[in-house]
Amino acid sequence: MENKCNCPEEMVEGYARKLKVCGHPLRLKMLCLIERQDCCVSELWQCLDQPQPVISQHLAVLKDKGIVDSATEGNKRIYRIVDPFVQNIIAGFDGVLPEAAS
Repeated sequence: MENKCNCPEEMVEGYARKLKVCGHPLRLKMLCLIERQDCCVSELWQCLDQPQPVISQHLAVLKDKGIVDSATEGNKRIYRIVDPFVQNIIAGFDGVLPEAAS
């Protein structure tokens, strides 16, 4: 008998890794900003009131894990979410209060 209640283990592990990377509060804030509008590092550190090196380190982690990608526009490096799973989760945050999400 086929067990229809289980998700494939490999899929679950992949999603869990992505959620772990995105679960850092600062990374989550960054992803929310990037989801609304592709951003450069200076826009992120100004909006989040964090030093530029901190923002750059977190972007490097997100980029290394394939969550975001960047493109050069003039003298700026613009970041955007490229992982569809993460993009759908972040897009679902709009209008949802933390109390309602639990």
